[in-house]
Amino acid sequence: MGWVPVALLAVPLLGALALVVAPNALRPALRTYGLILTGITLVLAALLVAAFDYGQAARQQFEVDIPWIPGLGLRFHLGVDGISLPLIALTALLTFLCFVYLCWGSARAPGQLMGTRPRALVFTLLVLEVGMIGTFLALDLLLFFVFFEIVLIPMYFLIGIWGGEGRRAASIKFILYTLLGSVVMLLGLLLVWAQTGTLDIEALTAAHGSGMARSVQILAFVAIGIGLAVKTPMWPLHTWLPDAHTEAPTVGSVLLAGVLLKMGTYGFARIAIPILPEGAAAVAPWLGAFAVVGIVYGALACLAQRDLKRMIAYSSVGHMGFVLLGFATLTPAGINGALFANVAHGLITGLLFFLAGAVKERYHTADMPSLGGGMLATLPHLGSVLTYASIASLGLPGLAGFWGEMLALYGSYQPASGLPRGLFLTYMVIGGLGAVLTAAYFLVMLSRVTHGRPPQPATDLPPEAAGADRTPSEAADGRTPPEAADDRLVRETLDERPVVPLGAPPARQATATAVLEQPPAPAGDIRTYELLAWTPLIVLILLFGLWPGLLLSLTTPAVQTLLGAIS
Repeated sequence: MGWVPVALLAVPLLGALALVVAPNALRPALRTYGLILTGITLVLAALLVAAFDYGQAARQQFEVDIPWIPGLGLRFHLGVDGISLPLIALTALLTFLCFVYLCWGSARAPGQLMGTRPRALVFTLLVLEVGMIGTFLALDLLLFFVFFEIVLIPMYFLIGIWGGEGRRAASIKFILYTLLGSVVMLLGLLLVWAQTGTLDIEALTAAHGSGMARSVQILAFVAIGIGLAVKTPMWPLHTWLPDAHTEAPTVGSVLLAGVLLKMGTYGFARIAIPILPEGAAAVAPWLGAFAVVGIVYGALACLAQRDLKRMIAYSSVGHMGFVLLGFATLTPAGINGALFANVAHGLITGLLFFLAGAVKERYHTADMPSLGGGMLATLPHLGSVLTYASIASLGLPGLAGFWGEMLALYGSYQPASGLPRGLFLTYMVIGGLGAVLTAAYFLVMLSRVTHGRPPQPATDLPPEAAGADRTPSEAADGRTPPEAADDRLVRETLDERPVVPLGAPPARQATATAVLEQPPAPAGDIRTYELLAWTPLIVLILLFGLWPGLLLSLTTPAVQTLLGAIS
């Protein structure tokens, strides 16, 4: 079934080319066109999952290995193992759900994404899918680099054309950071090629760094690691991320957090650690230090944010810190935790950015103090799903966010032999503090957005009505009588309006009438297309939280092979 990886790349690529060749013929059906193509890609990914030999998860399966540039010894080499399979399925799922969101949703409203250059938008997302899936399939270093870079251009245009008010600055910052990091990574890949004479990832992994001196491995690991750390992102190379997430459209934020960040961490598992084991062992303490600083820094930055999308963006810095800490331990537990956290973060943060987009669409702002709280009263279903995603992201046991962070900290308790255990115990304590701060900023966010009383704008009452129920002493010092204070969670409806006695003063009647003049709640709770786009993520977050063995049994054999030279 070697045709399946090729088909995973060919379907979105040919679909994007068709938009260039025959734009007018496809223009009337653009919404369903993208949905159908990504649906076919998702079916192919599901076929890959169903046909995968789980008893041989450490071995590359569905391989395609044909000459690409024979003069340079480059090959078009694709394959799937237990590390790449979950990420391929995640990519196909999130891209399809983004088109579900665009096809049936708010895209039809004026000024929304499908109303602005719809053909270009579909083309951009399809090319982006090719690059993302290709990165996880590639088994040649140069082919990996090509796919790794393909995603930059469509994401740049996705932010720069369909983003918010600061989209131009955010897109330029994104492309500059990632391109500069990629240049450094390319130098590291070329150094490996010069030392070994091959770019084949399978052959290099089997060699476990033989033929390269320790100093060369350290230099190559640092160069490759910098390029991967920018994409991850690792502190202090993260500063492009908050702006990119804040200004990107909803689908851009979902794919950026759900997939593009995973390309950086995947590179550590696929290339840096298995190919350069001595370099990994030498740099691991430094990698762990940057990881725990990122965990705490991300949490503290989240506590200082007012914008919901920006807070979620900074939370990714902290969560990716746990992933990098797991890799730094060089243990099966730590790296399994990192790979698990990769998938969990993609599901949870993808859902959070979908929810942030829905909140911004209804309230016309993502500023948390301006939202006023009380979402569980005004939009109970949306508020409930936001609460669910938040507690999943803070690492509640029983949901997917718990296992990756727990295994990364457990790996720090007993790192690989040769690594300073006392230092990694310190990292474990700091990481645990970061987990507490993570819970703190999500609970603060929920207290601002979902809990409390809904905002009640002041009604225009005549002066005599405003003071009709006050005693002279209360009117003098501006106090409100206790019985007039409104401590209700939900405002009164027409059928529950106050009863006004016959012959009551006009001011009292005006007060009762004012209760009826309530501002309308934000338009609509969860809509059908949102339910369709979010339900798979909600279910998978719960499934992997209750049954982590589904992922761990898949990654464990591959991780043991990956660590063969180190152990």
